[in-house]
Amino acid sequence: MLMTPGGRPAKLHYMANNFRVLVRGDHVVCGVTGAAIPLDRLKYWSVDRQEPYATAQAATQAMAQG
Repeated sequence: MLMTPGGRPAKLHYMANNFRVLVRGDHVVCGVTGAAIPLDRLKYWSVDRQEPYATAQAATQAMAQG
């Protein structure tokens, strides 16, 4: 069972439809907002940038920035 963010951050490799855990942890940090995202709630990421996003709006903002 995953805990709420506050534990150890995970390191992931982001792929088109999935991600692979490289270093175990319970969350990742949004590349735009800095918010902790529990792994079981991670829905948005960039394969090219290899970074996660907390919301669709954060993902859109990252893409708009180039």
